[in-house]
Amino acid sequence: MTYNYHFYFYLTCTILPTQHYDYPLQHVQEKRNSEWRREGRGADDDDDDDDDNCLIRAYHLADLITLMNGFCGVMSILSSMRYIAGPPEEKANLWAALALPYAGMFFDFFDGAVARWRKKSSLMGAELDSLADLISFGCAPAACAFSIGLRTPLDQFFLTCFVLSGLARLARFNVTTGNVPKDKNGKAKYFEGLPIPTSLSIAALMAYWTTQSWIQEDVPFGTILTGTILEFHPVVGLFLAHGCCMLSKTLHVPKL
Repeated sequence: MTYNYHFYFYLTCTILPTQHYDYPLQHVQEKRNSEWRREGRGADDDDDDDDDNCLIRAYHLADLITLMNGFCGVMSILSSMRYIAGPPEEKANLWAALALPYAGMFFDFFDGAVARWRKKSSLMGAELDSLADLISFGCAPAACAFSIGLRTPLDQFFLTCFVLSGLARLARFNVTTGNVPKDKNGKAKYFEGLPIPTSLSIAALMAYWTTQSWIQEDVPFGTILTGTILEFHPVVGLFLAHGCCMLSKTLHVPKL
């Protein structure tokens, strides 16, 4: 009896815990990969686990193009920082900060086209795409807004909410893309909520303000509750409204 007791104790503590019951997670991942493969964003059937475990070998041409999207976003943020550090009348860095996210959008569209053309992509392609989008279309526009004058504590809070809304929207897209109704070609019929690249419409508006010198102290509509801790610029509401639209589940944007 003592022997049996020790045997079952050993079985319980060492063997059973090593078994992984992760079929539901694998099922979700396979469903996501199937959807992304149709759109040229996910893993290809030719990829194996060894390639995915090696960072260099896991990259394909489409992934490198996706990284260029992220590169543009980071350079936009750095350009905003250079503008803040320099004289306000020198706007070259500000113009670079406003233009670079549009270059990122070009790479964002181009990477999917290359993946479909080559019929080769990596498992991390979709994850890279979401992370690059967050930098170029979330963080970069928020940094531009800060650089042109939306710098009060409440402004910063609303800009942070905008970036986090983009983060949540991209995460939701990654886990629900397989549940969106498909057309006869297997592609999603619509986006749930505004896609994060639509934030470039706000970047275009900020570019117009820059051409009119409506920045810094001359931001349109000025400030509300000036001189208090709740001081903010009303135009920051554009970012807050856009963030709400990205999170909306009832707003369906047709996919072109």
